[in-house]
Amino acid sequence: MRNDQFGYEISVSSPVALAAWDRMVLAFLAHAATTPDYLGTVLREAPEFAMAHATKGLFCLMLGKSEMNETAQQAYQAALACAREGNPTAREMGYVRGLGAWLDGRPSETVREMEAVLARWPEDALAMKISHATRFILGDRHGMRASLEALLPAYDAQNPARGYLFGCHAFSLEETGDYARAETAGRMGLSVSPDDAWGLHAVAHVFDMTCNARAGLDWLEGREGAWAHCNNFRYHVWWHKALMHLDQGEIESVFALYDHEIRQDKTDDFRDISNATSLLMRLELEGHDVGDRWEELADISERRSEDACLIFADLHYMLALVGDNRETAIKQMMARLHRDAKKSNAGDLMARMANPGLSAATGLEAFGEGDYKTAFLNLGRARRSMQLAGGSHAQRDVFERLTIDCAIRGGFLDEAETILQERATQRAGRLDSYASTRLDLINASRGEWDEADRLPAE
Repeated sequence: MRNDQFGYEISVSSPVALAAWDRMVLAFLAHAATTPDYLGTVLREAPEFAMAHATKGLFCLMLGKSEMNETAQQAYQAALACAREGNPTAREMGYVRGLGAWLDGRPSETVREMEAVLARWPEDALAMKISHATRFILGDRHGMRASLEALLPAYDAQNPARGYLFGCHAFSLEETGDYARAETAGRMGLSVSPDDAWGLHAVAHVFDMTCNARAGLDWLEGREGAWAHCNNFRYHVWWHKALMHLDQGEIESVFALYDHEIRQDKTDDFRDISNATSLLMRLELEGHDVGDRWEELADISERRSEDACLIFADLHYMLALVGDNRETAIKQMMARLHRDAKKSNAGDLMARMANPGLSAATGLEAFGEGDYKTAFLNLGRARRSMQLAGGSHAQRDVFERLTIDCAIRGGFLDEAETILQERATQRAGRLDSYASTRLDLINASRGEWDEADRLPAE
């Protein structure tokens, strides 16, 4: 037994494994590309360490790829074998049970296992981040915030994870609408941990949600070092910058970021696909020609359409298929979603396939067919529970925009205006360029209708 960087016992004897474990935890908190390298070292030096196998399995499941389920299952079996043959601590077994719960379709139980760990070992920053990330996937923004606020008193200035805790707290504050405190917490996190990309991006979210794109660009400018070390999360930070340029009407900058940062690497991670598809859809809704950029995304999405891991991923795959008019693939994916919706009692994630997944996907399919009435009615129905799909307000906003645009195109002007007003309320009562343009369009459409009513009958 040795103690980790937080002073807690872990079942490793190798000093090399211990050092790699400590570095892995901090790398994971920083979304660093080196995370799997450190974990690989731990597993090589301490193959008997059940907690490391469980962590590997949890990391695999967070990727949202069907082929990673087998790897996660193998990691779970290895963790169980280590637990039987060794003497793992109670804390370590919480991780093993957490992995088993997710494999059983119950990531909400994974959260409960992590919270049980944190109740006894509050400075376990790995459990903190896994709970945070899993709640994010499940759309539990209030749970994210409550969990972190319970931990804040335990992280003093000597805790190596303190800055990352502030960054996570900043994000949860932003997602629950406490924008001023979120900005403060995010700045604090970055001042303590300069590589805290999550905290930096939380502040970017604040500028998005308070309709202050120019300040957001100023915030990101010159801070590229805070996300240069990241895994694919760096694409997401560039995505935020592209959204800010889009709001400012700086379209050339948007395309430059898309081509040279966001999709320079043609990855198939669902988060990277969500960045790209949602940005292209926003551009098209604003009337910009995106060329052939949908094609490579649709190729990937067509291959991923049977994954059935996360509805958040599926809806972005559907965006790509709709964007590239892949009619056969759309029909096949809709059939799969209908099948999955019937399994809504099979666990947390399948329940989300049914609600909001099926209505949202039906709305996207109708949008692609130009049936804006059907699209609006289904997207509007899904809108009431889209939080359950996971992701952030900024990420789900593409579906909000589609709902509004379909309402306008389908003649539901009052409904479109109501959603725009609700959207502005969520954004500190402010309007971004998208909302201003749509309100002008609604008013112009009403004027045209009034004029038509005044025309004499033939």
